[in-house]
Amino acid sequence: MKLALVHDYLIQDGGAEKVVDVMHGLWPTAPLYTLLFDPNTLPTFKGRDIRTSFLSKLPFGRRKYQWYLPLMPTATEHYNLSEYDVVLSSTSAFAKGVITREDALHVCYCHTPTRYLWSDTHSYLEELRIPKLVKKLLPPVLSHLRMWDRQAADRVDLFVANSETVRRRIQKYYRRDAVVIHPPVETERFTISSEPKTYFLTGGRLVAYKRYDLVIEAANRTGLPLKIFGSGPVEKKLRKMSKPNVQFLGRVNDEEQAKLYAGARAFIHPQEEDFGITPVESMASGRPVIAWRKGGATETIVEGLSGQFFDEQSWEELADFMIRFEDQQWDPQKIKAHAETFSRARFESELTTLINGAWQQHLQKDV
Repeated sequence: MKLALVHDYLIQDGGAEKVVDVMHGLWPTAPLYTLLFDPNTLPTFKGRDIRTSFLSKLPFGRRKYQWYLPLMPTATEHYNLSEYDVVLSSTSAFAKGVITREDALHVCYCHTPTRYLWSDTHSYLEELRIPKLVKKLLPPVLSHLRMWDRQAADRVDLFVANSETVRRRIQKYYRRDAVVIHPPVETERFTISSEPKTYFLTGGRLVAYKRYDLVIEAANRTGLPLKIFGSGPVEKKLRKMSKPNVQFLGRVNDEEQAKLYAGARAFIHPQEEDFGITPVESMASGRPVIAWRKGGATETIVEGLSGQFFDEQSWEELADFMIRFEDQQWDPQKIKAHAETFSRARFESELTTLINGAWQQHLQKDV
């Protein structure tokens, strides 16, 4: 079985890139096809067999990759995958659209159907900071991409969703079913601390949809200590609205992040995510999560055991949960044990079993 990996693009360090890193660890000799690759942003991929598209040769390809959005379907279809028996794509956008050999097996690990084409298309247009004329020209482009994306989904033999939330989206937008395999979390990096817990914690990539503004406003109103790790485009705005009890830590390394989780009273997760790795990392540190009852958090958090849910995405309800939070009701050992069900070892076992089983079934169909 000769296998190739395909990923949308390797230009930012996010959850999807961590997943494809683990995939490549399972099949280290497989080439990894991707539209663009920035080795400075993702140094862990340096030295690997990374094969980029013609977009990497265009001016400002890595820095201004959004300019080339209309060309990305064509660039994806240009990969020559004719020598591979199995193609495993990791995607939230274009990689599902690769063209494979007629008798090859294409398994797609879908992080979500393309957000800006389907579930978030209207908010995507509203939040874009581009000239009004360019914004007016975008809807026809997105309509064309939406048609291509729907057709691209038909090229996949087997969909794997990273959560039940994403499985439902795949059914709605692509009319396909999917197997659910949750992403890998490096649970072994995190440990339980006996130190006093003095602050609430939140963090990740600081972008608008993650609604860190709600957490900050809740902390502002209650005066409770809040620490925020990470950076992103809305960081300046968030800093400006914060009171002295809110501390911004910027980007932190793995060791610092683990200490932050372990020392927190609870981690706050105010957004809807396809899966959401940070809540699981908090639980791997034995700390509970206060989360909005939407998306992947509803699959990873057991209410009363490893966290609490608030139902209204507002600072008022979140502030109420923070004020009423009781540290003594949580058992760190039980929380950590629950988090272990999302470990890297579990992901590797489930994915290799699925790929090998699907390949054997595929061979039997051809007999």
